[in-house]
Amino acid sequence: MSGAGVDACIVPSSDPHLSEYLPLYWQSRQWLSGFDGSSGTLVVTADFAGVWTDSRYWVQAENQLEGTGIVLMKISGSHLLSYADWLADNLAGGMTVAIDGRLLSLASARQLREKLFSSNLTFWTDRDLVEGIWQDRPALPSSVVYEHAAEMVASGRVDKLRLLRENFQKAGASSHFISTLDDIAWLLNLRGGDIAFNPLFISYLLVEDKSATLFIDNARISPVLQQQLAADGVFIQLYEKAAAALGALPADGVLLLDPRRTTIGMFSAIKSETGVVESISPTVLLKSRKARREIAHIRRTMEQDGAALCEFFAWLEKAMEKEEAITELIVVEKIEAYRKARPGFVSLSFDTIAGFNKNGALPHYRASAEDFAAIDRPGLLLIDSGGQYLGGTTDITRVVPIGLPTSEQKQDYTIVLKGLIALSSVSFPRSIRAPMLDAIARAPLWQLGLDYGHGTGHGVGYFLNVHEGPQSISCHAVPDAHTAMEEGMVTSIEPGIYRPGRWGIRLENLVVNRADRTTEFGEYLRFETLTLCPFEAGCIDTSLLTRAERNWIDRYHTEVRQRLLPLLSEAAAAWLLPRTQALV
Repeated sequence: MSGAGVDACIVPSSDPHLSEYLPLYWQSRQWLSGFDGSSGTLVVTADFAGVWTDSRYWVQAENQLEGTGIVLMKISGSHLLSYADWLADNLAGGMTVAIDGRLLSLASARQLREKLFSSNLTFWTDRDLVEGIWQDRPALPSSVVYEHAAEMVASGRVDKLRLLRENFQKAGASSHFISTLDDIAWLLNLRGGDIAFNPLFISYLLVEDKSATLFIDNARISPVLQQQLAADGVFIQLYEKAAAALGALPADGVLLLDPRRTTIGMFSAIKSETGVVESISPTVLLKSRKARREIAHIRRTMEQDGAALCEFFAWLEKAMEKEEAITELIVVEKIEAYRKARPGFVSLSFDTIAGFNKNGALPHYRASAEDFAAIDRPGLLLIDSGGQYLGGTTDITRVVPIGLPTSEQKQDYTIVLKGLIALSSVSFPRSIRAPMLDAIARAPLWQLGLDYGHGTGHGVGYFLNVHEGPQSISCHAVPDAHTAMEEGMVTSIEPGIYRPGRWGIRLENLVVNRADRTTEFGEYLRFETLTLCPFEAGCIDTSLLTRAERNWIDRYHTEVRQRLLPLLSEAAAAWLLPRTQALV
């Protein structure tokens, strides 16, 4: 920094594709600070270093930053650029702030620049100060790229490319540049293994009127697949050539790009003469609306995933009866093993969260070899897990009692379940902004003065990212037009209650938007619950339930029993049957 004339350096949790999960090569913030949460920003000055992160990671960050001299800076609400306020308040006018612009979205760069310029600070986006000091930096990933099985996809890439072109041409553009990896994978019906938990591959894509260029090392794509791509009008160039291709666009052309999903580094490569239209990438909206054929695959995938969980829970019950030594790490290992045994399984969809008692109160807790808990009576075990299957992506959270739950634990569990049922049962206007639904799940908690810090639901991909936009059922999200709920969207519903130092309860199902009815006031949608796994009747205080809520639970458990029983071993069936009987 001193040699480059930089007074403050920003190191984000990001890569050139603005991914949530990062290849090791781009985990600079983690390498510098030691904090390995998936969200956070490191700011370094001559006499200060701090990590800004939200409430999901405060406890984790406090532990991992202890003794480093790096300060935890807590982000409240959705103010993700709060570090910019700190820089404006703590740097003198004329000082220089630097960031690697290849890792910062154009939209964020503009907000950051405006804030810093208003404080008379210089802002550079063309400095990679990490490269010169990270001597043993890992190599870029290079997994083999493969075709998503034709029987699993609803539309071929030629049809998807045609639909994309229709969309960007309506916007007045002649080409579209895509940086986000899940959009590229969805559009081309390709998958890879470059990023943990996400079947994606590092690449860029430039789609023009007559052809498309995929920027990737061609050694990663078989000659046969390259020929198939070429026949569909998709040609290969080296990954490093993407910026030059943007710079070579014709002056009379118009490029559509998404400022939230394109870095300022790539934007800077575009010549000033080239026309630019800024809009949300059409693929974000297109891929969020799953086709009927895809939803049918997701339903079958949910059956397999639910069966895997039943096998696991049956094993856990027997192991606890035998008083075997069970830890959170063993739980994580066993759940993955049971999922691996199911047809179509590819990988986990995220690191399994298995938090016993106080660890369950940390929404993004992760057991490690250095820090884990033994599971013993009494207590509550929160398990948030998911899988990537050829026929869909799963994400489910359940809480199981180890021993008898207390009356307070049962009340918390029941109130969270009431929140899940409330939102699962609602009928809502088509195109309503997703964030506006958040309060429905929180209402049962608010009545008792309870709440939770995270959002209520996130979009889920189809054998893609477990966190997918544009919809987000969260009071922290901005209800922009593109967050409108449309038929075919798959979303999580996951309210929770967290008692620091004691226990945490979160219950999560995935749902899909289905057409409900049309009235004089417009079209309405409803949720179809996709996830199949029983709730713990022993944790439910039935006195807190309405008749409608009891009926919802009984109907759900009947469906779980009917659809999962044929897939289960004798032991798992014996575990499931009593847990899917009508509430008494």
